[in-house]
Amino acid sequence: MQTRLPTEERQAEIVAAALQLARETSPLSITSGDIAAAVGISQGAVFKHFPTKEAIWVAAMAWVHESLLAKLQEAAQAQTSALRALEAVFFAHVDFVVAHPGVPRMIFHELQQPTDSPVKQEVRALLQAYRRLLLSQFKLGMKSGELPTDLDSDAAATTLVGIVQGLVMQSMLTGKPAAMKAQAEAVFAIYLRGIRAAA
Repeated sequence: MQTRLPTEERQAEIVAAALQLARETSPLSITSGDIAAAVGISQGAVFKHFPTKEAIWVAAMAWVHESLLAKLQEAAQAQTSALRALEAVFFAHVDFVVAHPGVPRMIFHELQQPTDSPVKQEVRALLQAYRRLLLSQFKLGMKSGELPTDLDSDAAATTLVGIVQGLVMQSMLTGKPAAMKAQAEAVFAIYLRGIRAAA
């Protein structure tokens, strides 16, 4: 058993363990006992930090929201060109999924549920923030002349997110998350040709 840690550190450990378990197991099948064993604490200790198992997944999705968005924003801000920023955002997203393959499993599981859960609300908030980031880059690209002024920005944002989701689905089917990176470059090149072409 591990020594006692401050609440925030222990909560972070529990969230990390849940996401690690989701790499190989459906979130529905992961029990609080599984999470406790992965952390090295008692099941009771888990519930001292989170009142329910759902609360763990809400915290996990909040971590994904904060961490992924920070990486995407950092990737965009490091570039001086709107197109390079879009490319950097795309590959930062791919790298994040390769590093955390349990995340898409958690998200896809949650999106299949009929109710509008707190986890699903967090997913929606992330996608909205992601779209805003993409739309700002499209706007800059149109202003700089890198992109046609009649570009349908909403459709372009939906397509870019959809491409990543498609790569994720294929990697989940093959069980090889790292395979995303092998396809990502060619896929993005096709996408780039599409948004650059004047309508």
